[in-house]
Amino acid sequence: MALLFALSSISKLPEPPGDFSFYDVHVGAYAVLGALSARATGKGLRHVSWRAVAAAILISSLYGVFDEFHQRFTPGRSFDLLDMAADAIGSIVGASAVGAWSRITKLVNW
Repeated sequence: MALLFALSSISKLPEPPGDFSFYDVHVGAYAVLGALSARATGKGLRHVSWRAVAAAILISSLYGVFDEFHQRFTPGRSFDLLDMAADAIGSIVGASAVGAWSRITKLVNW
């Protein structure tokens, strides 16, 4: 979260490489945050319940709202609803991937 806060405090970010857009960057960054939050709210990587996944999605998505609100006060940055949507999508992808991995490893007994 500290890295995301620091990045959102920068007035002008460099353009994403290649064909990536800033929305792609938001989805990727919040997928990582969602995955880490799911792991933190669960009981280790092998014991992530769907409740922990839901909590991680909520935490990460709410942080995305806070981050967009914070950007309103950063010169050169703005509040963008599409950024918030990309943050929520990334949160869902990351937290759900950790939840699915937890289920798979239980089934296979890794």
